[in-house]
Amino acid sequence: MNKKFSIGIDLGGTRIKAVLIDADGRVLSENYHPTNDGDDKIWKNAVARAVKELQTIVKADKITIGLSAPGLPNDINTCIACMPGRMQGLENFIWADFLQQPAYVLNDAVAAMMGETAFGAARNKKNVVMLTLGTGVGGAILIDGKPYQGAMNKAGHIGHMVINDEGDCDVTGMPGSLEECIGNCTVEKRSKGKFTSTQELLEAYKNGDQFAKEVWMKSVRQLGIGLASLANILSPEVIVIGGGIAEAGNDLFLPLNEWMKKFEWQPNGKITSIVKAACGDRAGAIGAADFAMNKQ
Repeated sequence: MNKKFSIGIDLGGTRIKAVLIDADGRVLSENYHPTNDGDDKIWKNAVARAVKELQTIVKADKITIGLSAPGLPNDINTCIACMPGRMQGLENFIWADFLQQPAYVLNDAVAAMMGETAFGAARNKKNVVMLTLGTGVGGAILIDGKPYQGAMNKAGHIGHMVINDEGDCDVTGMPGSLEECIGNCTVEKRSKGKFTSTQELLEAYKNGDQFAKEVWMKSVRQLGIGLASLANILSPEVIVIGGGIAEAGNDLFLPLNEWMKKFEWQPNGKITSIVKAACGDRAGAIGAADFAMNKQ
């Protein structure tokens, strides 16, 4: 019996992550390329290079590919049908035609959640909420063991829930959304131009910068309010936090858990567990690869 392999691509705003996995979810090889968002020819060709590099590992001419990307996929998972405001050239781009082999497309947060439920922090869980904190804020919901996507595949876009009704509108037109509160895309605005990335903000925070502390802690508090709201509405077994900002570790999770204790409704003292994604920033790529493998 031939052993199954699959390639997963996570098309992020900053970089493209690619993995080759086997049927047990083991990452056999991986590579990274800068996205260079703004020129779709560059990042599309970077995806093709990433696939070609990984195909040589198993010496396969064709292999099933899963692609995790921002936006809403079409009903047959061949492309992203709607992606407002970012990644020009992504909408309605058929990856199977471009790559000349089977390719299936998922929303990036749904892909990350599928990676975590198959092989990571939410393994064997049936009711899960996942957030991906990176350039923006993605989200996904698992109900009774199945990803819930709703009409138009729109469900789970947690980054567009309103935290501050008087805040600036995000790319979907929602005022003061969670994405505006903590996404890397707004850190320069939130810090009044002092920091250009969450990494810079966190470095200053660790070095005792009082202004950095105020900006970061406000963002974490707002995230806590959002997660407490989700816990009260959906009552998941666990909330998984992934994406690049999750790499902040205790600087994120310790204050976040304190805000959850303050805001979440806790019947009989029970509080929703918040955990870091076990697959790290590869969760989307692994989940996309697993989805594609199941399509074989």
